[in-house]
Amino acid sequence: MARVRVIPVMLILSFFQCKTLFSTSLASGQRDVVDALVLHNILGITKHESRVILCWNNNLTKEETEKYTVKYILSYKFFNTTHERKERLQEKKKIIRLELHSGFHAKVKTQLFAKDTEDIIKESGWTEFTYKAPPVYIQNLSCIIYNISFFNCTWHIKTEAPEDIQMFCSLRHVGKDFECQQYIQNARKKNIGCLMKEISFQPSRKINLNLTVRDLRNSSGGVSYYKAFTPQTIEKLNPPINVSVSLENRSIKIHWKPPPTIGSASSKCFLYQVKITDRKIVDVTSEKYKYPFHKSANKCAAQVRVKKEICMRNKIWSEWSEPVFIHDENTVDVMVLSLTLFCVLIFLGGLLICACRRYRCLEVITMPVPHPSDNTKTWLAADETHHQKQMSMQMEMNSEVTMGIPDENVQQQKCLKESGLEDL
Repeated sequence: MARVRVIPVMLILSFFQCKTLFSTSLASGQRDVVDALVLHNILGITKHESRVILCWNNNLTKEETEKYTVKYILSYKFFNTTHERKERLQEKKKIIRLELHSGFHAKVKTQLFAKDTEDIIKESGWTEFTYKAPPVYIQNLSCIIYNISFFNCTWHIKTEAPEDIQMFCSLRHVGKDFECQQYIQNARKKNIGCLMKEISFQPSRKINLNLTVRDLRNSSGGVSYYKAFTPQTIEKLNPPINVSVSLENRSIKIHWKPPPTIGSASSKCFLYQVKITDRKIVDVTSEKYKYPFHKSANKCAAQVRVKKEICMRNKIWSEWSEPVFIHDENTVDVMVLSLTLFCVLIFLGGLLICACRRYRCLEVITMPVPHPSDNTKTWLAADETHHQKQMSMQMEMNSEVTMGIPDENVQQQKCLKESGLEDL
């Protein structure tokens, strides 16, 4: 069983300035123990903004370090959480990011391994430490990116928070600082959210969010909390676009296209869900979904949503697309009717073409008009000359009437001329 004792050791680290906390000797009881080795773990800590730098040391000599492989087991758990993080390290330090946690409990132990066989020679007992940070008044922090360049964060203020505090938000991304452009406030005029837009996000670069709690009664800088995000993991995509349905071989096929994204647009990166009325939601990795068509008495609609699942782990689903109705007069019935009518028209057109070829209808319709014979041309010319004479006589009679001077001799001569008795 491990024997724990407190040793007042003055540990001087040039960079971390760690304070001496505990020391623990190696546990005994194993058959392959090297009794000559007596190790003591010394654990120290320093605070740097939102990070806690945990460091430790042991009393191994340089020769012992070269003879054995030295590794450390670090285990820590944040307050008010059940998940315990455990890591095996070869370095003598660990940077723990507090984010919005109010502290943690940590413990570390040393292990010695044979360099040839990697068999464990011995391990020490646990050296434990508890770190308590200043009170945290923010909870339920949630941030998303939407519409490619829009950023939205919301949080809740704990009930035990003082009345005179206010929350302020900013972020740093790709070497640029962005202050909150528009705050969301509750009924008590406390900032509980922030909206930003027109930010060019780089998918591979971290977003460092800074939440500062300031006491409005004094001009102190306040307490800052930091949280880092990977853009693609908090991106809320828009619904899939160009959602349509078609009927193929008595099956309904739903098609769509992926929405724009700040990261990879490869089709392999997206996971879709298809929701159809009276059917279970199904996961789809392609940009289409097909299922048998069964006529239903109820109106049936299809919707699709998307998230990034394969290239980058993302838990945020998009909103559902606008419903596309599958079984009503506007979609499938209309398609079936149109297809049937089209087939009938093609069939009737084929019959008409066959009938025209069979009875030579096209030859009769397209037969040229024959030219008239010479006798017909002479008859038409004589008839036209006689018609012109009658028209000229009628015009002369009309001109004499308009003059209003009746002359009996002229009329008699005209009559004799017409009857051929003038020479008598």
